[in-house]
Amino acid sequence: MPMEVWVRGNPQIRMIKGESGATGEAAVVSAGPTATASGIPLRSADFATLAEALDYAATGDSGFNYYDGRGALTATLPYRELRARARELARRLAPLGRGQRLALVADTHPDFAVMLYACQYAGLVPVPLPAAVHLGGREVYIRHLRKLMGDCQAVAAFAPPEFVGFLREATEGLSLTLSGTMDEFMALDAVAELPPPPATSELAYLQYTSGSTRFPRGTMITQAAVMANLNAIFNHGFRLTADDRFCSWLPYYHDMGLVGIVLGCVATQRSVDYLPTRDFAMRPRLWLTLISRNRCTVSFSPPFGYTLCARRLRAGDADALDLSAWRVAGVGAEMIHPESLERFAEMLAPAGFKVSSFLPCYGMAECSLAVSFAPLESGARSDLVDIEVLSRDGVARAAAPLAGHKAKAFIDCGVPLPGFEVEIRDERGRALPERHCGRIYLRGPSLMSGYFANAEASREVLSADGWLDTGDLGYSVNGALHLTGRAKDLMIIKGRNIWPQDLEHLAEQQPEVRPTDSSAFSITDDEENEVAVLVVQCREVDPAKLALLADRLQQQIHAEFGIQVLVELVVPHTLPRTSSGKLSRSSARKEFIERRRNDDEESPTCFISDESLFRPKVRTAAPELAMTAGS
Repeated sequence: MPMEVWVRGNPQIRMIKGESGATGEAAVVSAGPTATASGIPLRSADFATLAEALDYAATGDSGFNYYDGRGALTATLPYRELRARARELARRLAPLGRGQRLALVADTHPDFAVMLYACQYAGLVPVPLPAAVHLGGREVYIRHLRKLMGDCQAVAAFAPPEFVGFLREATEGLSLTLSGTMDEFMALDAVAELPPPPATSELAYLQYTSGSTRFPRGTMITQAAVMANLNAIFNHGFRLTADDRFCSWLPYYHDMGLVGIVLGCVATQRSVDYLPTRDFAMRPRLWLTLISRNRCTVSFSPPFGYTLCARRLRAGDADALDLSAWRVAGVGAEMIHPESLERFAEMLAPAGFKVSSFLPCYGMAECSLAVSFAPLESGARSDLVDIEVLSRDGVARAAAPLAGHKAKAFIDCGVPLPGFEVEIRDERGRALPERHCGRIYLRGPSLMSGYFANAEASREVLSADGWLDTGDLGYSVNGALHLTGRAKDLMIIKGRNIWPQDLEHLAEQQPEVRPTDSSAFSITDDEENEVAVLVVQCREVDPAKLALLADRLQQQIHAEFGIQVLVELVVPHTLPRTSSGKLSRSSARKEFIERRRNDDEESPTCFISDESLFRPKVRTAAPELAMTAGS
């Protein structure tokens, strides 16, 4: 638990002291969180640069507010204080060299915001790095940090006290000017004057894509690109008002958390209440408590966040909440399943939550953040299509709910933001008509300049005339985008297109399985046939119950999709994740194949109902694993 320490004889500055005893200057102390009303005329991201946006926000009363896992306010950082501290630090960072990269371990901590904006004033390029020791453990995390810092060619690296130990190990042997905490950076010699402000053509930051664990790809985002996207998001995506207040648990190293909240709230002078991501994972109801307590009006989450909250809610919880002010419940970053949102809305209706508040959106780091938003106050609208026709012909033919056909609902993610051009193309690059599923291509003012120091990867996705191959599949209806999956994840089983998200969603509806605890992909058998595989994490250890779960999954998938599937049940913490915490299907596939190749005669708990489906010898990787193939 952090504790406050008063320093430097200044009653307005406090320090945050962690368990290690390390300290770092944190924030201005106040009796409560910063005001919702900024006290200045609302300017909705109509600035040329991020530094210019902070210059204006600092004239008002809004800012960042940090809460702990008990819901207690631990620090406030008004924008006027953020600007003063960032400019003071920038005088110490400037000698590192204009345009050089400064790696920042992106924990939910006031010092991260100060470092991020100090880079803006100093002309450096901040590079947010993951602040999560995922299930691979300490060594994997340290290797990942080291790889990212090498890829971006960082000249220095920062971490808050809680993560500085990891950072020091990751930077050992690297040629960095400095690797350390805020105190160590503040000890650098300062130049007399700040360098010239950044030009719109200069890089604002590098953002690593979520799937960059093995092969990092840092998107280069200019000041002009990010400001164009923020302007479109806040003016057209959900039409910001002067009364809006944000609440967020999103990690700072993910584009939705970094651009949409950290940068976006400064660019619009909005106050935001932060809950650390790891505390949300342990106590998701605390997110709702903060929204209720502070009358927050805007908060975003990937779908799994809503699912997790719904699962953790107990009878009577809604009675203690008032969510009537929550007008924009943004949802994106993953495939959206209507059922999970419906359950969340149903359970929280007594608290005043409105189902119409859901705002589906589509975007990616390569576009700064957002591409499209559904219409405001319309909720998560679904397009019901004939899944047989879509799988066979690639056409999203509308299906009547009671027509006797197998149907699937795809969420309406809305029309593209102003300035974006969108085309759905076939495998030959030809534009497709409406309701034909294909690859999504984009062109617009907020696209990345390319991947840092990776011209080959840039050419793979960016054409000479500015079109980005998103790698996503989807179709349009009346100009609105409907996402069906990732091209690289699409499984083709016996000529049918099968989306892994559908199999994963079905698995996660089982009472034994938690959200994001399944991963689907395909493998090739010895006859060159594609076979669907579903790996599911499960805490159950009873072999009989494991066998029943595996058999139930196999039967439901066969009934729903008409395919056989190999189901592997694994112990918790088995499935690999990307740098943003998402499950990595490609890594899960690789590790599944490696497990199958291992000769482990001491792991007998194995259930297979049809060995002919998977001809290589099948063995389990741990005593508590179970596996079955579809009949």
